[in-house]
Amino acid sequence: MTNAGAPLAQAPAPEKAEVSQFDSTAAKKQWQVILRRFTRHKAAVFGLVLFVVLVLFAFLGGLLWKYSYTDLGFKRYLPPSGDHPFGTDRLGGDMVALIIRGTQFSLQIAMVVALLSTVIGVVLGALAGYLKGWVDTLISRFIDLLLVIPSLVIAAVLVRNSFVVSVTGGGNSNWLVVALYLGLIGWLSIARVIRGMVLSLREKEFVEAARALGASTFRIVFRHILPNTIDVIIVNATLAIAQAVLLEAALSFIGLGVQSPDTSLGLMISLNKNELTLHPWLFLTPFVFIVLISLAVNFIGDGLRDAFDPRQKRVKA
Repeated sequence: MTNAGAPLAQAPAPEKAEVSQFDSTAAKKQWQVILRRFTRHKAAVFGLVLFVVLVLFAFLGGLLWKYSYTDLGFKRYLPPSGDHPFGTDRLGGDMVALIIRGTQFSLQIAMVVALLSTVIGVVLGALAGYLKGWVDTLISRFIDLLLVIPSLVIAAVLVRNSFVVSVTGGGNSNWLVVALYLGLIGWLSIARVIRGMVLSLREKEFVEAARALGASTFRIVFRHILPNTIDVIIVNATLAIAQAVLLEAALSFIGLGVQSPDTSLGLMISLNKNELTLHPWLFLTPFVFIVLISLAVNFIGDGLRDAFDPRQKRVKA
């Protein structure tokens, strides 16, 4: 019989549950590691800063600059000066205002192309890799067929024979039409990459477990498999921006891209290609901006690729 005055023995404290290595905290640490790797990549940080500056220049510069791209009352072919840092064009327009407008349209096109091509490529690549069979054969052979033909040729044919352009007559929708067509042919490479990754991931244990629990194909692909390819998707989407800028510039240079009253850096180069010897600033200024955009985006892509590199030591997530 126990003594009433004796203190009761305390129950042993429950053991602290072991922290799972797959919890959300570890996942947050993983992104912190990726961010730290990216910030250590000097070229990537420089590219990110340069790209932000270009975006601000394109979308806010028109509000701050003293002249508008519609002002045509200046002397023609003025060389760069304090009042007109980039000179004036053949119509007497201020080149700074025109470059702001052209950069804005080029970036808009690039963003639309990157978004559209990434979505199409990821969806088709994931379906081809997961479903296999006739779906994989159909998508893969279609990709192989389009890869045989240069992208510039396909885009030129689509834009040249565009029913939308003929109906709208170009106008304010012309840049969007060009962006949509470029997006429809820009998904080929990312689709092949995602297909290969999904073919490997579909045999993993977590996918087998999802199938055993009765998960639908949509849930398995978009909730379990694709999140494991997010690094590749981000890198390819970034590089698609640079590719879109160059492809749009090439189309505009041959007269099949953006048309007036819209404008772009490629169209400005096309309009001033004969001025290179007499008035070189008209050709070189938009050319330099295209190079800067491409370099900035490629530096960012290189930094993201290194940050997501699976061969480096990672925090488990």
